[in-house]
Amino acid sequence: MEKRTAACLALLFASLFFAEAQTAFDKKLKSLYRNSVTTITPHELSSLMDSGTPVVLLDIRAPEEYGISHIHTANFLDYGSFNTRMVDKLSKDSPIIVYCSVGYRSERVGEKLKSAGFKNVRNLYGGIFQWVNEGHLVVNKKNHPTDSVHTYNKNWSQWLTKGIKVY
Repeated sequence: MEKRTAACLALLFASLFFAEAQTAFDKKLKSLYRNSVTTITPHELSSLMDSGTPVVLLDIRAPEEYGISHIHTANFLDYGSFNTRMVDKLSKDSPIIVYCSVGYRSERVGEKLKSAGFKNVRNLYGGIFQWVNEGHLVVNKKNHPTDSVHTYNKNWSQWLTKGIKVY
C-alpha cells in the first residue's frame, strides 16, 4: 500500500510540474502571438491528418532546424527567404497549416499567406515544441522517427519538455 501511495504522490507532483510548465509556456505564447492567424492545436492537427483530410503542412524554420526534425509530410520553406511566390502553385482554398518552433515565425508567414489571398491558413499552436511535448511523432531528414528537436538556442530550449534538445 505504501508503494502505491508513493507512486500516486510522484505522479501527482509530476502532473503539477508539467501543468505549471505548460501554463508558463501558454503565457509566453500569449506574449508572442498577435492572434492574426487562427491557431490549430497539435491534437486537432493530428486528428485532421489521421482523418485523411488533405492538408498542406509548411515548416518555415531554418534549414538546420528542419534537418534535425520535422513533422512527417511537412514541406520546408525557409523563413529567412520566404515569399509568396514559393506557394504560387497552391490553391487559395487549400487548408494550410504553418509551424515553426513555437509559432511566432509561422504566424508572420501565415499573415503573408492571408494577405496573398489564401483563405484557410492556420498556425500550429506552440509549434513543433508543443507537437513534441504532447507526444506526437517527428522525423529526421531521412524520414526516420527521432526524439531530437532543434530548439533554436539554449534560452528557447526551456519550452521543450520532451525529447532531446539540439541547438
